Amino acid sequence: MKIDFANLQYQYQRYKKDIDANIQKVLDNSNYIMGEEVQRLERELEKFTQAQHAITCSSGTDALLLALMAIDIQPDDEVITTTFSFIATAETIALMKAQPVFVDIEESTFNIDASKIEAAITSKTKAIMPVSLYGQPADMDEINAIAKKYNLKVIIDGAQSFGATYKEQAEVHHCDVYTTSFFPSKPLGCYGDGGAVFTNNDEYAEKIRMLRVHGQNKRYQHKYIGLGARLDTLQAAVLLAKLPFYAEEVKARQAVAKKYNAGIKIVVATPRVKIDRTSVWAQYTIRTKKREQLQWVLKENGVSTPVHYPLPLHLQECFNYLDVKKGDFPISEQVAKEVLSLPMNAFMNSEVVDVVSRRLLISIDG
Repeated sequence: MKIDFANLQYQYQRYKKDIDANIQKVLDNSNYIMGEEVQRLERELEKFTQAQHAITCSSGTDALLLALMAIDIQPDDEVITTTFSFIATAETIALMKAQPVFVDIEESTFNIDASKIEAAITSKTKAIMPVSLYGQPADMDEINAIAKKYNLKVIIDGAQSFGATYKEQAEVHHCDVYTTSFFPSKPLGCYGDGGAVFTNNDEYAEKIRMLRVHGQNKRYQHKYIGLGARLDTLQAAVLLAKLPFYAEEVKARQAVAKKYNAGIKIVVATPRVKIDRTSVWAQYTIRTKKREQLQWVLKENGVSTPVHYPLPLHLQECFNYLDVKKGDFPISEQVAKEVLSLPMNAFMNSEVVDVVSRRLLISIDG
């Protein structure tokens, strides 16, 4: 049995009728840029999150850029973030000519360690950007308390966490701006690149809407230097077909994670989800000191196991210009050597989870 990591083809077949009908409507209308599906999707995303504003865009990376531009990050400003994340988190800060300031993570959740943030603040700090890694929110009460104390803005990089909750609310209600990604393998994915920015701030929302269309406030009249960062109408059509089933899929992912926990937590370190929040389990990522051995054996047995992520951001070549070095963030460095992601999607039944768990256990014993 070969076990698909994300099972996108199965998902397509399950919703094929709705997806195909939505795509065909766009083709029939030939309104490929900012068509009516884009506006419909934004209204549905607002309903789903109870956010005042949902603004779709071309990718999760552009969502981060739009958020940073909205809060007016300037060259030489500092933005505090985690060193254990996908490159886009710190990359977008650098693209704004600001400086990413890294903080180490908690071992049990893989998220930024809020207790270490305050020590990283300087007179140049303008914002904190926590990442909801693998689908679980960070310690937002603690982060917001620090932000309030130092008059900082908070942007959540929720590329992996759309649909997660913190204290029974969507994450947008615990920050100035929340961003997410609709990359195909994300819990809610389209069939190309896509993303969205959420906020309850009217001023930010108005600015972001202009920024994503080259800073226009009227056609060919530009208030800001902006981006070409619109979501394609075809991608909006795909997401509109998937969104009605998404809450059910999130519950299914959580059930898969629970089954994994029951089967393997005695032999490997499994993720901890704190009691006051939920995870959408974009990845189910374990820690093991036998990673290469496990990957090889699992691959031979038809189980795909990618690594999210093998090298912390502060050790990436592109950030050599920062005043950081190996050993500065020891937890992230150690975790990066040990993490391994198991297949995770909403369509894994108990039999498939048991197969993966058994093959993992056999790999460890071997």
